[in-house]
Amino acid sequence: MALYVHNTLTRVKEPFEPGDPARTTMYVCGPTVYSYVHIGNARPAVVFDVLARLLRRSYGLVYARNLTDVDDKINAAAQREGVEIGVLTARYIAAFHEDMAALGVRAPDVEPRVTEHIPEIVRFIERLIERGHAYEAEGHVLFSVATFPDYGKLSRRSLEDMIAGARVEVAPYKRDPVDFVLWKPSDPSTVGWESPWGRGRPGWHIECSTMAEAHLGETIDIHGGGQDLVFPHHENETAQSTCVHDGARFVRYWLHNGLVNMGSEKMAKSTGNVLRVRDLLAEHDGEVLRLALLSAHYRQPLEWTAQLVAESAQKLDRMYGVLRDAGLDGASGAADAEPPAGVVAALEDDLNTPLAIAELIAVARAANRTESASEKEALARSLRAGASLLGLLERPPKAWFAGSPQGEASGPDEAEIDALVARRDELRKARRFAEADAIRDELARAGIVIEDVAGGSRWRRNR
Repeated sequence: MALYVHNTLTRVKEPFEPGDPARTTMYVCGPTVYSYVHIGNARPAVVFDVLARLLRRSYGLVYARNLTDVDDKINAAAQREGVEIGVLTARYIAAFHEDMAALGVRAPDVEPRVTEHIPEIVRFIERLIERGHAYEAEGHVLFSVATFPDYGKLSRRSLEDMIAGARVEVAPYKRDPVDFVLWKPSDPSTVGWESPWGRGRPGWHIECSTMAEAHLGETIDIHGGGQDLVFPHHENETAQSTCVHDGARFVRYWLHNGLVNMGSEKMAKSTGNVLRVRDLLAEHDGEVLRLALLSAHYRQPLEWTAQLVAESAQKLDRMYGVLRDAGLDGASGAADAEPPAGVVAALEDDLNTPLAIAELIAVARAANRTESASEKEALARSLRAGASLLGLLERPPKAWFAGSPQGEASGPDEAEIDALVARRDELRKARRFAEADAIRDELARAGIVIEDVAGGSRWRRNR
């Protein structure tokens, strides 16, 4: 594999060379589970799912994506509802899994939760204190930024910029305003655990450093997440992990996806400017949303519009149509086929999904042009193999054309539709066009589109 990726640390595209091809490691920051995820949260899950699929072609990948299940936002939401945080987080973890499954996102190899790693977090902090990189103050433990000369190298920010632009809490117990919290005290009404510094809970950044070490080791090959995490989260992870491992490299390649925007504003729960995945799935097929999320290069912003979703549905109709016309009725009718070289080359060039999608459409176009049944089938198999790398075309074409947004039939069932379409064909042959048109209009009102083709008619649900 000749994979190249853009490394946020160096700001250049580099050839990917894992430390151990037999155990290539990737860690991606997952959601904080205090509410339903929005489409912006879904973008890294989909992007790094594609990268995981690509890596598994050549490497023995161990992919970890965490769940943050203790956080001040979680605490506040649980208190508002009057429930234990475990009740709240269990609800939204289940919802996250459901939403990601609907988007075709495969489960990672490891999905660590913060609450399952408290002893390891405490020990990690103790090691930082022992090495002189952290200190206790008024029940808090803070990382001393001054002890890490490379602080700011990942985000390329000066200390002055960090103080001015970050959510820095200027507290009297800090030695320096940029020092950040590793452990903070919990009052009786707030969730907490016993520690050498009193009852408390971990800070946000220490959680990922600890879980990455616990499951992937001191140095990991790829660390991913949204661009909004570069600072302060990933900058602070780098400081903690490098210092606790006595200068050992923390991450070989940093990858960050661009944000999803609505209009000119980024999507964020804090502003209420969100489209929840759950709500979008009530209106659109999950595969349509997945293709829409992959329609822009992962490092670029993605403008979310109704037109983008509609165009994604049309592209999938075209590609599934190729599978249907070639007789690939099963869900995996291309297990022995090779993906198109252009698709693989596009993905190996820093995960260029827009180009990969264009290559798939080109294959679909060639399949529609050919009059050779064997060539059409070969192209359809290659199309499906290439699409699988992007997590697309993984269901039978009949199921695609019969499906509702939730993947379930709505309106008349398949048998009823088949009977009506057959009756319409009979009426057309008998030149009873008014009656045939009445059936077409009846089906159209139920969201069924009739397509007249050589030898008869076929149908699909209008998306």
